[in-house]
Amino acid sequence: QVQLVESGGGLVQPGGSLRLSCAASRISFSTYNMGWYRQAPGNQRELVATITSTGRTDYADAVKGRFTISRDNAKNMVYLQMNSLKPDDTAVYYCNTVPALRRSWGQGTQVTVSS
Repeated sequence: QVQLVESGGGLVQPGGSLRLSCAASRISFSTYNMGWYRQAPGNQRELVATITSTGRTDYADAVKGRFTISRDNAKNMVYLQMNSLKPDDTAVYYCNTVPALRRSWGQGTQVTVSS
């Protein structure tokens, strides 16, 4: 079964930055489109950033211009650089394939933006 382990979350002030990492295993990583999702309390999980197997990226309007997704196929890693963070970015962040593999959700990493 595919394993996805997220890390790098934390508490940051508005306007700050964080870099999230996701380690993938038991998957032909380079052949998959990968994404970062987030779920805020009371909300459904949403896809915020996608990177295709060929490196093309796409972003939700809410994070466009502030977040950057990248991948390292040699290390089976996907990253999310988050800048100019806002309180509305507070959520648990997950990585998964796009579309998501339903049985492969990890624990996620908590991002809290607060002063």
